[in-house]
Amino acid sequence: MPMDVPAPADPPVPMAAPADATTAVLAALGVTEDDIASRRPLTGGTYNTVTRVTLADGRVWVVKVPPRHDPGMSYERRLLVNEVTFYAAAAGEGGHALGADGGRIPRVVHSEVDPGAPTGPYVVMTACPGRPWSDMAGELTGDEERALRTELGRIVGRLHTVTGRAGFGYPAEPFGPLSPTWREAFTAMTEAVLADAGTYGAGLPRPVEEIRALLAAAAPVLDEVTRPALVHFDLWQGNLLVTGGPGARRIGGVVDGERMFWGDPVAELVSTSLFGDPEADHDFLAGYADAAGGPLAFTPSVRLRLALYRSYLYLIMLIETVPRGVPADALEWTSAEVAPRLSAALAEVESASHPRR
Repeated sequence: MPMDVPAPADPPVPMAAPADATTAVLAALGVTEDDIASRRPLTGGTYNTVTRVTLADGRVWVVKVPPRHDPGMSYERRLLVNEVTFYAAAAGEGGHALGADGGRIPRVVHSEVDPGAPTGPYVVMTACPGRPWSDMAGELTGDEERALRTELGRIVGRLHTVTGRAGFGYPAEPFGPLSPTWREAFTAMTEAVLADAGTYGAGLPRPVEEIRALLAAAAPVLDEVTRPALVHFDLWQGNLLVTGGPGARRIGGVVDGERMFWGDPVAELVSTSLFGDPEADHDFLAGYADAAGGPLAFTPSVRLRLALYRSYLYLIMLIETVPRGVPADALEWTSAEVAPRLSAALAEVESASHPRR
C-alpha cells in the first residue's frame, strides 16, 4: 500500500493571499456578509488560501485564492488554469466522466484566472463531502482501506478515459500551447524543473547535466504514449475525501486538480503510490482494470516510464524546498526520504536505457 506522507505540493509557502482576499472575491460575485451563514478556512495545504463558505440559502462553496507573489517553481505559474481545466474536463460535454459518481469532482461555480483582474485569480467551486483520507489514520479497518483503494482505482480509471483534444502537457503558462507529442511535452516539463534547480542551487544527488543526459537517453520510450489522457498527478490521500460511517466508507471527493496535465496515464501511479510500489497495490489495480476495460500490464516500457515520472516528481519535491524556505524539520525529512528515492529512480532509468550486455 502507498505510504501516508506529506503532499509534495504542500510545504509552507511565504506570502500567502491575505485573509480578506476571500471577502473581495465574494464581494465581486455579489455575495455580502448577510448572504453568508458561515465561513471557515480549510487547512492541510498551505499553497493557497482555501475557505469553505456556507451561504444562507444552503449552498456550500469552496473559495481558492493563490498566493500574491510569483511562485518559485516555473510550473506553478497560473496553477488555477490547470485546476479549472481539470474540473471542466472531468465534467465533460455530456456530463461527468465519472457518470453517477460525478459528484465526487467539484463543479466550478465561478473562476477568474487572469492575475491582472481586480480580485486577482481565484476559483469558486462546489464543496464535496467528507474528510481527507490522510486524517483518518487509525479509524479505518483493513477491509475499509482495501475497499477504498479499489474504489480509487475505478475513479482513476474513469478519469483516464478523458482525452485532451489540443495536445500534451500543462495547460497553464509557461508551457502553453500544448505539445503535439508526449516526448516533447515531458521534455519541456523536466527542462523547466532542472532550470529551477540551477536557479536556486538546489542540492541534488547527481549534477543537473548528468540528470538531463539520463532523462534524454530514456526519452524515446515516451513516444509509445500517443493519447493525451487526463492526469491529476497529485492523488495522495490528502486530496481524497472520505465520507460515510464505519462499514460504509466511500470516496466523497477528488480535489486539488491544479497539478494536472494531459499525458501518460501511467504517470498517475506515481502519486497514487507516492513512496510505494504500484505493482503491489492490488486493490487499486483491480478497480482500475474494472474501469479501464482490462488490467494494466507492467511491461519494461511502463516500468521505465514510471521511473521517469518518479524522477520528475522527486526533483520537484527536492527543488521546491529552496524557494519555499521550508523549515529545518521539513527540509531534513525531504532530504532523508526523497533524495535516496530520486537516486534509485535515476539508477533505474540509467539501467533500463543502457542495459548490460
